[in-house]
Amino acid sequence: MEDIKDKSIHHTAIKICEDFKTSPSYQALFQDIQKLVSTPSVKYEDFKDSLLKAMKDNGLDASLRNNVYHWMKTKKKEIGSPHDTFFRKAQIHWDKRIHKSLNSMCTELGINLAKIRTVSEREELAGKWGELSNYEVDIHKYRPVYAPKDFFEVLLNLKGPTTRNKGSPKWEFAQMPLKVKNLADLRCLYLELSRGEQILGVNSSLFSSRQYSALEAERMILGDKVLIKNYAPMAQEFLKKGCPNSLRAKIWTLILGAEVKPYHYGYFESLKDSVLQYDLMIDKLIIKDINLTASNDDQYFVFEDVLYQVLLCFSRDGEILKDLSTQPGFMQVVIKGKQSNTENNIIFPPSGVIPFHGFTMYAAPFCYLYDDPVQLYFVFRTFYIRYFHRLHRVCGNPQGVVSLCLQYEKMLQCFEPGLWHHFRKCQIHPVRVVIKWIMRAFSGHLPPEQLLNLWDLILAYDSLEIIPLLAVDILVFRKDNLLKVNTLQNIEAVLADLSSISVIPLLQMSLLKE
Repeated sequence: MEDIKDKSIHHTAIKICEDFKTSPSYQALFQDIQKLVSTPSVKYEDFKDSLLKAMKDNGLDASLRNNVYHWMKTKKKEIGSPHDTFFRKAQIHWDKRIHKSLNSMCTELGINLAKIRTVSEREELAGKWGELSNYEVDIHKYRPVYAPKDFFEVLLNLKGPTTRNKGSPKWEFAQMPLKVKNLADLRCLYLELSRGEQILGVNSSLFSSRQYSALEAERMILGDKVLIKNYAPMAQEFLKKGCPNSLRAKIWTLILGAEVKPYHYGYFESLKDSVLQYDLMIDKLIIKDINLTASNDDQYFVFEDVLYQVLLCFSRDGEILKDLSTQPGFMQVVIKGKQSNTENNIIFPPSGVIPFHGFTMYAAPFCYLYDDPVQLYFVFRTFYIRYFHRLHRVCGNPQGVVSLCLQYEKMLQCFEPGLWHHFRKCQIHPVRVVIKWIMRAFSGHLPPEQLLNLWDLILAYDSLEIIPLLAVDILVFRKDNLLKVNTLQNIEAVLADLSSISVIPLLQMSLLKE
């Protein structure tokens, strides 16, 4: 058994080394080690030990460890289920519907999926790059390809050949053959919350001002020490008890391995050049979505210009498609553009991601943390690849939207059967009520400060399973008012304003409660 284990570790180490050598960060680290080798700190007669000590003294060992940690987070084998084939077929079918809708819209509007911009168009776009909200483009005829309510119908139809009485609501979703965590499992996972430990982010009114200030000062001191150590797993542990606002950007960057180096600026510039060169139909969908969401939100409208930059570049990033190539259902569409008798082949869209209504809100909260669009971009991109892509894809992963919706429904049925039966009596599927929250990880629904506390927990515990738990908690919190209404419109009205929700106390109460 030990021999098998040793071989497994050996093969994993080889794979890490192979992947690391092809990563952009390898060259920079290799050059730093070469410089270190030429210093008196590394001795020829004791090369190995002196080099390891010098690397530790200069922080290079932490950099190497962090690279291994980030590889484990991003390259680990996708956890699936015995029903992966079923989910893959469902996602492929959904992708075909999305692409059909795109092509229909192109035909209806008389446009192409992509074309090469003229010189004057490129110059105009480049001139307004810093203030793209002033870039005039006609988007009034464009419509989102799909919204959370459309994706909900896809999820609801994920059912086997079960018998359903004519006219009765579809409840087969609850029998989806996926294993999800129950409350006892969640208490074990979110141990610090379930033990009722002091966590920064709890409403300061629950403490005296002196107590809260002391807790914040303590977290600041500890957080600074964590950043000096520059070790991602340590930063992840630190985040479990809350993070001061002033340290959050650096802590998130460390955990995600999204520190920006000079080559990142060159890469971002190449994405910008692609935006300037190609006019994709997807650009209008992005602009439309920003207009419908962030631009109309009091908390995010000031970030409109940077969101245009980030999301347009995101749509051109082929590395996203490569990183998510193992995910079922990604479809590549080759299109051709011609100018001056030249032919260009590109993937549409290059990132492989077609935004739904509200996609902008995945990126918007990062605007509160990062002033530099390039730093913002790479942190957002890493967060998306690690977590958010699963919130709008059909898959059997325990962190996927199907499992999260199932977890929510089972918890609601188990711990609030009265509310669950009320929804059923009103012929309203319980998931329909919260699908927007789950698909957008509550972005655009919770106030930014509370949302960042929630996303702290996603990073700290490397899990999206906190999202359905919070959804159940909010319904329980509004239970009395929900039981007084019996239409979807009125239920949504009861749940529309979440400005009074305090995330950490609400989660602690549900996890502490026996």
